[in-house]
Amino acid sequence: MAATCTSAFDLPDHLSAKSDFALIASDERHFADITESLAATVADLTERLGAERKAPGGSGEEALNRDLEVHRLTARLRALRRFGLDLCLGRMDPADGSEPVYVGRLGLTDGTGRRLLLDWRSPAAEPFFGATHADPMGLAFRRRYRWTRGRITDYWDEVFTSDGFDGHAAALDDQSAFIASLGADRSDRMRDVLGTIAADQDAIIRAGSRGPLVVDGGPGTGKTVVALHRTAYLLYADPHLGHRRGRVLFVGPHEHYLAYVSDVLPSLGEDGVQTCTLRDLVPQGASAVVEADPHVARLKGSAALVDAIEAAVAFYEEPPTRGTTIPTPWAEVRLSAEDWAEAFEAPDPGTPHNEAREQVWAQLLTILVDQHDDVVDEDDGGVTAAQVRSSLQRNRELVEAFDRAWPVLEATDLVADLWSVPAYLRRCAPWLGPDEIRSLQREDAHAWTTSDLPLLDAARQRLGDPAAFGRRRRQEAVAAAERERMAGVIDELIAADDSELLLMTSLRHGDLRDALVDETALPTADPDVLAGPFAHIVVDEAQELTDAEWQMLLLRCPSRSFTVVGDRAQARHGFSGTWEARLGRVGFDEVRIASLRINYRTPEEVMVEAEPVIRAVLPDANVPTSIRRSGVPVRHGSTSERDQVLGAWQAAHPEGIACVIGDATFPGTARVRSLTPVLSKGLEFDLVVLVDPEMFGTGVEGAVDRYVAMTRATQQLVVLTSA
Repeated sequence: MAATCTSAFDLPDHLSAKSDFALIASDERHFADITESLAATVADLTERLGAERKAPGGSGEEALNRDLEVHRLTARLRALRRFGLDLCLGRMDPADGSEPVYVGRLGLTDGTGRRLLLDWRSPAAEPFFGATHADPMGLAFRRRYRWTRGRITDYWDEVFTSDGFDGHAAALDDQSAFIASLGADRSDRMRDVLGTIAADQDAIIRAGSRGPLVVDGGPGTGKTVVALHRTAYLLYADPHLGHRRGRVLFVGPHEHYLAYVSDVLPSLGEDGVQTCTLRDLVPQGASAVVEADPHVARLKGSAALVDAIEAAVAFYEEPPTRGTTIPTPWAEVRLSAEDWAEAFEAPDPGTPHNEAREQVWAQLLTILVDQHDDVVDEDDGGVTAAQVRSSLQRNRELVEAFDRAWPVLEATDLVADLWSVPAYLRRCAPWLGPDEIRSLQREDAHAWTTSDLPLLDAARQRLGDPAAFGRRRRQEAVAAAERERMAGVIDELIAADDSELLLMTSLRHGDLRDALVDETALPTADPDVLAGPFAHIVVDEAQELTDAEWQMLLLRCPSRSFTVVGDRAQARHGFSGTWEARLGRVGFDEVRIASLRINYRTPEEVMVEAEPVIRAVLPDANVPTSIRRSGVPVRHGSTSERDQVLGAWQAAHPEGIACVIGDATFPGTARVRSLTPVLSKGLEFDLVVLVDPEMFGTGVEGAVDRYVAMTRATQQLVVLTSA
């Protein structure tokens, strides 16, 4: 928690007029109450958390509720310790003259129940973001704070009534708080703009979670800001998405992006959201390279080829058409084609192939045990059904026949066979022509590309864990050994029981004996936290996803509750048609569109040069309107000036970050990144130095890369070309 100061305000000299006691006295008193309440709340939560952790764990629902309470208390305590007074974003003063309402990252009350901070996500806080001069939403004025290291270094008053300017003159700004915030220097993390959300963005943030919502907007419109805040808002407000009901996945375009936004959701009061890139969904994603052949990439990008995985697996789930003779110690038994077909129908619908082996195997054993009825005579001390089943489980001929009939399959082998066995691919994807089948074949079938990832993912989902069957066998063996050990312990306890009621004999009850088995000793698999299902998925830079990649996400969100964030004009491979058509094609219904058309980030000087670049190839591009000027014109020069430009900028700007885009020879430094156009997408920098942009390529791809790179600048753009 931030250290307590004499004053919460630490305004620079040039803002001394804002230090007027009449302007800040009520805030100082309220902040003193918040400081006192924070200390008391943290102490109380710490004590309650300690008590919960020491309490008996219990079992079943009792244990679950205890774990949930520990999680809730831990998350709340972590959030309160993360911030001090800077939990407070600002205040709203109602037009009816009632007491000011202070809005915070989290809600906070004092010991008497008085509301000190209103959670920004609550409906009552909506005017703090949504009020405009056209619709004040009941406010007289709104104050927003800028915090630096736990103290207020600036604040703004926005007055909504014609007679309310008296007493606020020193605090009024000629720019809105949002524009002032985005005009400041960048940091290596996404700027915390929670306190400066614009009204058009807030309306999208608070939209319901049912079905897919597309947030469409050009560079600088705040799409990512909206996506992050919408995630935090839905977790708070939607009963289907809270920690008790479902999980949320946030998908970004690349690792640089995830690092950039990694600190934002915790600062909004949420730390339970899973973040990833599409590569992270599949183990092979880390080493996959980009598909070199555009034609092959297009073929693999279709949803139809992903659907072919079902046919590829079904090939291995066809029952043998010939019978099999199995010798046992008691007789030779025959598994007919009908018996095989009956066993193959045993798995429950939707059971992954490898995990279905358990059910097929169990049905086969039942069929064979039934054929031993003439030797099973449990009442006369003969062979028991359990002995027959146990013998069959160890029967080498049966095990080998079963492994051939329903083999364990690896996703990598299944997909690799498609790229190395033309007849198999033709069987699974009969709509492909001979030339297409030929183009999909490759010498090293396991040399994975990013275009293979959706097929690998579909195969993993359809096949399930290849070790599941073996692990189940080991679990049964360990459990049997544990039961045998516990039976010995129980026998010793009963023998030593000299009580009149012989209470220990109750331990012979099967349920009690099984309950004593230590389940923690049983072999288990590490959970795949990205496997889903998720209650809601947020996808940023969604215009780049292929139809096949969309299938990866749809598999993980059966409810189809998505926030889709993107810009058609930033699609490197083009984006024909509408969002409704694209998403409808991949499996979405009732697509809602919310457009952002105001560019808060990119100065007008930059957009004037960037707009013709994209309109040359996409005349209908949604180019947003910039509402701020930096006063710094775009500079053009020679690549030999690169180091001089960077040196001069760093000398004049002790804070902020820059980026060199398109120069692989520049190694990058702590304050100056070196990125390709693709890896710069979604990021922002005070200074962007663009090196030889005409070398980025031709057509739509080259134009999009130039447009994206140019619009990363929030203050200055420098374009350098080779002589």
